[in-house]
Amino acid sequence: MKQNPKYLISGGGTGGHIFPAVSIANALREIQPNCEILFVGALGRMEMERVPAAGYKIIGLPVRGFDRKNLFKNISVVIDLLKSMRQAKKIIKDFQPDVAVGVGGYASGAAMKVASKMGVPVLLQEQNGFAGVTNKLLKNNAQKICVAYEGMEKFFPAEKIILTGNPVRQNLLLGNKEDAYKEFGFSADKKTLLIIGGSLGARTINQSVIEGLKKLAESGIQVLWQTGKIYIENCRKAFEELDENARKNIIVTDFVSRMDLAYAMADLVISRAGASSISELCLLGKPSILVPSPNVAEDHQTHNAMALVNKDAAVLVKDIEAKEKLIDTALQMIANNAQLATLSANILKLAQRDSARRIAEEVIKLVKE
Repeated sequence: MKQNPKYLISGGGTGGHIFPAVSIANALREIQPNCEILFVGALGRMEMERVPAAGYKIIGLPVRGFDRKNLFKNISVVIDLLKSMRQAKKIIKDFQPDVAVGVGGYASGAAMKVASKMGVPVLLQEQNGFAGVTNKLLKNNAQKICVAYEGMEKFFPAEKIILTGNPVRQNLLLGNKEDAYKEFGFSADKKTLLIIGGSLGARTINQSVIEGLKKLAESGIQVLWQTGKIYIENCRKAFEELDENARKNIIVTDFVSRMDLAYAMADLVISRAGASSISELCLLGKPSILVPSPNVAEDHQTHNAMALVNKDAAVLVKDIEAKEKLIDTALQMIANNAQLATLSANILKLAQRDSARRIAEEVIKLVKE
């Protein structure tokens, strides 16, 4: 086994790609403290900030996504793709990685394709229940494909698939209910509804909450409502229109820094159906209402959600029906202890533990092989 193995990790564009990538890097570093890790991302995308903040070096490629509406614009996209392939070739030649890991996103396509051509073993990690375009295109270039859902044989060769789950924030498991009630000033005697829409927020979820805010205030439950920074002003305005007494059991915030505590006290969670969110809900065994975003590639959030719904492990409310149904559904569910217990038991069965470490171990095996 090499003393200082080198790993190239590529992908990004969204937090759903970046968080697993950084988690895999952290797990590799934990197992092999002397390993060298280099990230390759897309210039101007989120990973160019997030990866250095996590303590890793990253090189950006000028790669972009294809414009499906204006095909003429794709001439420059193809030029940038060819430039990116050339740059990726130079990066791989200089760095000489032992294994390349692709987590999806624009940069991953160029980097993994070139790595494979240059004889570097490739491992892909697919977060969603409906495989992303990049990973589907790379399936023949990969030696191993780590997935989070069963039934991925419809996208990838069965012999390459390893069910590992998605890396999640392991510190979420450390949340304590007593600490949570103190942190948020809530009571242990009341049920708590947690509403989350990701760091940017989810417009439909927020609009649905605004619509049903009076019902929530009168229900006697506690509500922690994370709106995301884009929507905080509108949401806070609606909240301040409630009378003072009605506001007592509701907290409105753009960001929750202690998600471990927020999850710990939640009896029910309303969330989008992104891969990372679902993996966290599974690991924590949280009853949930999933509202898949319609604004994602190939409607993959609906596929993610249905993997749970089909096993009676979550309830789905369609985005288009959320304003009308979401809050009523939440209030009915949170009052139904038997349903909450069933959902919790069933979602817990779907949890994949230590995913980052398991993926890292598969990467290391490729060096040995």
